[in-house]
Amino acid sequence: MSSNFLNTPIEYLKSVGPQKAELLKKELRIFKYTDLLTYYPFRYVDRTKFYKVKEINADLPYVQLRGKIVNTEMVGVKRTQRFVATFADESGKLELVWFQGAKWISEKIKPHFTNEYIVFGKPTYFNGKFNISHPEIELVSDENTTFASALQAVYNTTEKLKVRSIDTKGIARMQKALTALIKNNIPEILSNTVKERFHLISREEAFKQIHFPQNPEMLKKAEFRLKFEELFFIQLKLLKQKGIREKTYKGFVFSKVGGYFNDFYNNHLMFELTNAQKRVIKEIRLDMCSGKQMNRLLQGDVGSGKTMVALMNMLIALDNGFQACLMAPTEILANQHYETISEQLKPLNINVGLLTGSKKVKQRRIIHEQLQSGEMQILIGTHALLEDVVQFKNIGLVVIDEQHRFGVAQRAKMWNKNTQAPHMLIMSATPIPRTLAMTLYGDLDVSVIDELPPGRKPIQTVHRYDSSRDRVFGFMKEQIELGRQIYVVYPLIKESEKMDYKDLIDGYESITRVFPLPDYQVSIVHGQMKADAKEYEMQRFVKGETQIMVATTVIEVGVNVPNASVMVIESAERFGLSQLHQLRGRVGRGADQSYCILMTSHKLGTDGKLRMETMVRTNDGFEIADVDMKLRGPGDMAGTIQSGVLDLNIADLAKDGQILHAARNMVIEILSEDPNLEQSENSNIAYHFATMNSNKTNWSRIS
Repeated sequence: MSSNFLNTPIEYLKSVGPQKAELLKKELRIFKYTDLLTYYPFRYVDRTKFYKVKEINADLPYVQLRGKIVNTEMVGVKRTQRFVATFADESGKLELVWFQGAKWISEKIKPHFTNEYIVFGKPTYFNGKFNISHPEIELVSDENTTFASALQAVYNTTEKLKVRSIDTKGIARMQKALTALIKNNIPEILSNTVKERFHLISREEAFKQIHFPQNPEMLKKAEFRLKFEELFFIQLKLLKQKGIREKTYKGFVFSKVGGYFNDFYNNHLMFELTNAQKRVIKEIRLDMCSGKQMNRLLQGDVGSGKTMVALMNMLIALDNGFQACLMAPTEILANQHYETISEQLKPLNINVGLLTGSKKVKQRRIIHEQLQSGEMQILIGTHALLEDVVQFKNIGLVVIDEQHRFGVAQRAKMWNKNTQAPHMLIMSATPIPRTLAMTLYGDLDVSVIDELPPGRKPIQTVHRYDSSRDRVFGFMKEQIELGRQIYVVYPLIKESEKMDYKDLIDGYESITRVFPLPDYQVSIVHGQMKADAKEYEMQRFVKGETQIMVATTVIEVGVNVPNASVMVIESAERFGLSQLHQLRGRVGRGADQSYCILMTSHKLGTDGKLRMETMVRTNDGFEIADVDMKLRGPGDMAGTIQSGVLDLNIADLAKDGQILHAARNMVIEILSEDPNLEQSENSNIAYHFATMNSNKTNWSRIS
């Protein structure tokens, strides 16, 4: 066994050399043998099936045919010359066309009534018949008939690589040369116990079969083995970090639930907490009195009451003589939290402050002084809280709202606001599929509020095409007559020449024509407005002075108007599922029945139709998140989370949830018996874990 083999520079592989190696490094980040081995195919072509010409249809991505070339001709003048070969089998004929390298191909392929060819390519329907452009073609012989009947790997490549013949076939040739060398050179990185438990093939065999599968069954075994080990080591890293943090970083002990909490709970709580809220408050409370520093992710759907849970735990911090803060990603959301929380806590005489980028110097100075003296008990703010000048007397609990808007390094700054790290409660209003949460936040404890407050009626969602606009306007007028308010959200601010979508300004003008003064008042809000103008328009809507707010997604978070009962989303096909769900959550906050109307053109793709169908079918944010991940992939959903967390080579969190669960449970079992991986049985795991982490940033002490 030799790990040195895997670290061999790629230029030493036969037929690569220094020049191709430079290209591989720049284009595909392939530096060593191990990088090439783990550059996996993105799909496989089944070369076991041969189609007849008459079986070809537009739905087939690729076809393999066997037949004869019955005619060839060079068509067109010099610059636009193309080579056309007529291919035939017993069922019919089609044309094979080459636009590039036409002269070279014409010398290789000649009409022949006895020679058979194998042709492989993507059929295209043009001028009433099928043809294949630039197919792979080879003469049938004893040598290649076996090759042609295998599962063939297809690799991603780039235009720069293709010019140097490093197309999918070129990469396959390199993989062939490399897999020929790997015998006994691939160290095992899992223990025998793990391999036996999950019936895993050896790592060496997995590498061979993933690139050159003998059959579909062996390909499945190779995929399972490589996905399992990839997810296993991600979970090992996360759970080891959690163990180190719990052992190393002590937490403030919030030993009592005192006057602030009890007074608020018994006398000033405006509604009964749901069972889910009570359960989560208890989970957080147990964390905060355990002596370990809490790092907990609080997930909950739109309107589930996460902020109330956070507030009640901030009161526990105050009861124990500590300060608390809440950090939000935007001024709008920070202001919303400040207004809500300061209003709720007014009877308790608690000093609540607000710190955002727009605060004047004089106001900031007062806030800084009150924080350092301990006079200010709760501070709500934006990124401004991260500034070094913001120092607390004794911060005990940090709540971070909309966590995906803050990077790890930013969150880490909150650790330095006290001599001992404060407890961290990280809230997400965007439901995250369980598999994604386990991978991104696998080192955190997770609480889920999976129940909406009583009396909330599910929002009725409908999908309407542009042709139904008059009907929608009529419904909006009916709702306004009932005293309700309406959001109309657009994806664009200015007209785009490239995209046929309604834009905000055009929409605003249309709505003011249909809903004219003085009978109707219409607000407009978008991201390019100055903060004070935006705030003025929002306040008009909040106070009920305007019946309709025309806006961009600036109102996705931070606006809470219980009287708004209708959300109209224009060009809904332009939004992702999570964003549609967030926008829908702006209504349904009062006791009235609320509605979400998704407006689209008739030109809807498959994904667009699925998004609309999902929104109409369910209000469950976690179900929506699962569909969203299948459509967009986990990488897109993770968005702004620190790079490196989701650098998956082969596993797919949208599809491999069961493998992830199995890998995580196995890691938990191993670490419970051998937390430092010191047993000889786990030596392979320990060695690989040490080498894979030797060059990586250690975020283990940061939530």
